Amino acid sequence: MIALGTTNPAKVRAVQAVFTTTEIKALSVSSEVSAQPFSDEETVEGAINRARNAKVEANVAIGIGLEGGVVETDRGLLLCNWGALLASDCEPVIAGGLRIPLPEDFVAPLKSGRELGEIIDEYAKKENVRQNEGAIGILTGGYISREQVFTDIVKALVGQYKQLKSCR
Repeated sequence: MIALGTTNPAKVRAVQAVFTTTEIKALSVSSEVSAQPFSDEETVEGAINRARNAKVEANVAIGIGLEGGVVETDRGLLLCNWGALLASDCEPVIAGGLRIPLPEDFVAPLKSGRELGEIIDEYAKKENVRQNEGAIGILTGGYISREQVFTDIVKALVGQYKQLKSCR
């Protein structure tokens, strides 16, 4: 069994797409970071914390954490996504995903403390975008979904983990 530190349906589907024959226990655990992570460092920390907290709560050998955030750059705010895999026998393995710029209209609300999920719902005139196509799905016109981004991240986590000789 693998513990996943979220119950978000898009993230759960991403993990299930990679671990097709393994039971996944999705748990609502704390990321121990801001509700809206605002840097790569904070987003990675949130993913690691979710992996650790899920692993401990489920009392299993492997925990996975997936976290979305934003990163401030010279070109504006970028969407970022990170994942972490924490196994009993090694340090956390991390992987990041696709980045795209967020619309300029999102900057002020994000900087004032609003979450991207709320903002993208208003922008798209939909509810629960974060649990479905995600901001990436809306901002790419459906060409890429949140589930796809996190599936690639989980694949990168598993691939790295399997290559780490010291973790076997």
